[in-house]
Amino acid sequence: MANTLTNLAADIYKAADQVGRELVGFIPAVTINGDATTQAAKGDTIRAAFTRTPTVSTTYSPSMTIPEGTDQTVDSKTMTLDTFANVQIPWTGEDIKHVNNGSGFETIYGDQIKQAMRAITNSIESAIGTAAYVASSRAFGSAGTTPFGSNFNEIAELRQILVDNGCPVDGNLSLVVNSLAGTNLRQLAQLQKANEAGGSDMLRQGTLLDLQGFMLRESAGVASHTKGAGTGYDFVSAGEAIGQTTLSVEGGTVNSTGIKAGDVITHAGDTINKYVVGTGTTSTSGDIVINNPGLRIAGVDANEITVGDSYTANLAFHRSAIELGIRPIAVPAGGDAAVDMMTVQDPWSGLVYTIALYKGYKKAMFEVSCLYGVKAWKSENIATLLG
Repeated sequence: MANTLTNLAADIYKAADQVGRELVGFIPAVTINGDATTQAAKGDTIRAAFTRTPTVSTTYSPSMTIPEGTDQTVDSKTMTLDTFANVQIPWTGEDIKHVNNGSGFETIYGDQIKQAMRAITNSIESAIGTAAYVASSRAFGSAGTTPFGSNFNEIAELRQILVDNGCPVDGNLSLVVNSLAGTNLRQLAQLQKANEAGGSDMLRQGTLLDLQGFMLRESAGVASHTKGAGTGYDFVSAGEAIGQTTLSVEGGTVNSTGIKAGDVITHAGDTINKYVVGTGTTSTSGDIVINNPGLRIAGVDANEITVGDSYTANLAFHRSAIELGIRPIAVPAGGDAAVDMMTVQDPWSGLVYTIALYKGYKKAMFEVSCLYGVKAWKSENIATLLG
């Protein structure tokens, strides 16, 4: 039965143009670490190196001997391929016989494969959106209010957050929003006028225009965050310095959920910045961690912390800030019970999936699968647009 999948590949790709698909914005905007030829096991890690900001010397001593230089620490961070995604599609000989009297097995089979890719892609898209918003540095906007109601000034504010954090502005910035925000953008009169927008793509085709250095994308995987119910937290007597990420708090009322990862907080000594919590607490006192680069305005003793409202996490980020690792799942040396196996690229998302055919007793089973993991490496290069 070898080459069965090759013979059916045309039906798979034909179905790609017929099966409905949700918006995918995060996947094409992040770094994709994919290798369709290298299998991996669940729990395998991908390693990345990160350099620290050096200390700048303000003195030097003339000498005939070259200085040794200052040792630097290079941090090593890892991401884990921790999620196995698969869809299994069984067919009996009788099933195939029945459908061949109607639409035909090849047509239905192709649609099933495409629906499998659709479901897995949506899961990966949502996983990226969730991992990224919890790692965001700071936020801008009004929770519960869809952005771009009357203008697109929010984009300039997001850009300021990122550039103040040291994020490179090099053509790799994206702003991924949900369809509500995308609809508001499309309704802005200045973007519909070709002479003001610089082109007619928005007016004629509904394509979101790149604005202020950001590639604008829409996604069905934009996360919704439900705020922690904690109240009354404030800084302890020592206060917290500029750049601090671990914040010591006390005096809180937990109300079951306390302060949660992903919550947007402010403190009484800072009316400008909205910080995103990376690690929360369900205790009345202790430590919480906000994401890098930390506080921009110091907090003093008894500065009260306010937890912002629940929100939709539209995200602005640099491509290098978030990585998607994806591999075929490992099989034993010499293969498993599959009688045919091939890799197919999903034309909608660009991701590559493994399709395998297994033969049983008067029955066959098709499997679409992949192994993946998501990591938000650099909080400094991620900012949240509240919706």
